[in-house]
Amino acid sequence: MPNDSSPDLVVVGFDPAWTVRGKTLTTDMYDLLKPLALHVEHIGSTAVPGMAAKPVFDLQAGVRDLQEAQHAFAPLLADRGFELTPYRQDHVPAGSDDDPAHWTKRLWTRRSPREPDVNFHVRVAGSPNERLALLFRDWLRAHPAAVPAYARFKQVLAGAVPDLATYADVKDPVVDLVIAVAEPWARATGWRVADALTPRTSAQHT
Repeated sequence: MPNDSSPDLVVVGFDPAWTVRGKTLTTDMYDLLKPLALHVEHIGSTAVPGMAAKPVFDLQAGVRDLQEAQHAFAPLLADRGFELTPYRQDHVPAGSDDDPAHWTKRLWTRRSPREPDVNFHVRVAGSPNERLALLFRDWLRAHPAAVPAYARFKQVLAGAVPDLATYADVKDPVVDLVIAVAEPWARATGWRVADALTPRTSAQHT
């Protein structure tokens, strides 16, 4: 992850406006990038009601091919103030023997005084890293009692580490713990990725 310490390491209380702004951002990005973007979703902590978060919106697009998407998206996103980062690999959860090649992505970021700050994750539709981001979001939405503890952990962590790279490294094992609980919940409830997508795009997910 980027190693700058500001504003990314500022964790603030939940803002109800994040929900509306997230919907607007995902709609705008989907309209800009379709049909290669099969769907665009609001993920991460700003997508969870009541969650303290860095005031940076995480968005996720599902695509069929990362190289094709990178080539097509680059000029469109550059016009919107996004920069392509060198990060190509998501964290593989502890205990998983999955091939890291299944956890690749492209990541664009925008930091602007005039527009919302955004991390734009582009992942292969149907990949485990796409699924994990949606499952993490939906489990926390379904378990509001867990939100204050996770939020407090992030607030303490943000004040204890020197940069965003360290923040991400320490946070990853805690995300792994949440996913370890979320997987049985997904099986018990029948949760599916297709059900996690917004109505405008769920029929396009394969």
